[in-house]
Amino acid sequence: MTDKKIDQLAEKLAFSAGEGKNKVFKEIWNLGQEKNVLPASINDFYLARGREEIPLDFTVPAINLRGMTYDMARAVFKTAVQMKVGALILELARSEMGYTGQPPQEYAGVVITAAVREGFQGPLFIQGDHFQVKKIARPGVPEKGEIEEIKELIKQSVEAGFYNIDIDCSTLVDYSPQDIYQQQKANFQYSAQLANYTRSLEPQGVVVSLGGEIGHIGGKNSTEEELIAYIKGFNQLLEKGKVGLSKVSIQTGTHHGGVVLPDGSLADVSVDFDTLKRLARTCRQLGMGGTVQHGASTLPDDFFAQFPQSEAVEVHLATGFQNIIMEHPKFPEELLTEIYNWLDKEKKNERKKDWTDEQFHYKLRKKAWGQFKKQAWSIKEEAKKEIRTALEKRFAFMFTELKVDKTKDLVTSWVKPVKMNK
Repeated sequence: MTDKKIDQLAEKLAFSAGEGKNKVFKEIWNLGQEKNVLPASINDFYLARGREEIPLDFTVPAINLRGMTYDMARAVFKTAVQMKVGALILELARSEMGYTGQPPQEYAGVVITAAVREGFQGPLFIQGDHFQVKKIARPGVPEKGEIEEIKELIKQSVEAGFYNIDIDCSTLVDYSPQDIYQQQKANFQYSAQLANYTRSLEPQGVVVSLGGEIGHIGGKNSTEEELIAYIKGFNQLLEKGKVGLSKVSIQTGTHHGGVVLPDGSLADVSVDFDTLKRLARTCRQLGMGGTVQHGASTLPDDFFAQFPQSEAVEVHLATGFQNIIMEHPKFPEELLTEIYNWLDKEKKNERKKDWTDEQFHYKLRKKAWGQFKKQAWSIKEEAKKEIRTALEKRFAFMFTELKVDKTKDLVTSWVKPVKMNK
């Protein structure tokens, strides 16, 4: 298949609907199987890390592709092939699937197509990030139907090849009781319920890598006591014989997207790397791979080398790459203006009273990707090529700092994807 036809296949998937979308996805999936692009679970790799059978000196980047997804993914895979990166996750959160207009099937298919286009082969880790309880009736209690919605999303995701899912019930943590176990109770109860459900959906030979979360990102920093209470409660409710969590996300002082100042610049943020390292060791003692860091892509460059030093197993990266795209000189100025005008009109209810225009546009522009997906996809190839080049440079920096270059052979020695045609 020619490069042009591969490009057309990705675009056709993005803008098809109904049975037509299903048909294109199956074609892409089977093309990936033929080209050795194989959706896989990182579970065995992380559990081996927990047993310290593989090195602790690297941190796996989990990259959220919100917009210009095909081009972003191509930049990721081109760089990964050049640097022999195997320890790499591409992900999308529940909320992002909504506002970027990318259901699981579409996201997975576009990512697979990009991997084929750039010659990436072997295990491909696609992840559902923050499958989060959002609608809450009262502290510790989700609204009626909320858990069922997440279950339906998990079902769609597993069917699409998302063999890595981060369950996030941290929004249900209730700090009113003094007892930490009671604080975490709703969190681990619903996390276990969703984990048991996920295990019931697994294709033969696949054990989905499941993550939990003990502290809402942007809240107070996590503690060992919270981690131990959460895992103890979770494991008691896990169905007998089922595999538990491979990792846990914690809070160390970061915020998603960073803290935006009135002029649109980002405030300095302090990350508690000591907590990250202490809880990583506790995770391994509890049989998991380690701790996960969120909200990191906008941190200063000299922070990234500290994640491997802190033994974090995974770090989530999103907004910094979006910034590269939207602030690139080749990103059409008229499109950015159109995006901001749309935000001013359609998202004004989400604007805080004390926000400047710069703060509002920076915080909310991620929510315009779905509305302007066609326009972003239609940017001239010459401009897209320059944007991809800028992204490749940044991905190369991240892969180097996180020490995942030359991890391809290590990953393939532990991860054996199951081949299956649709």
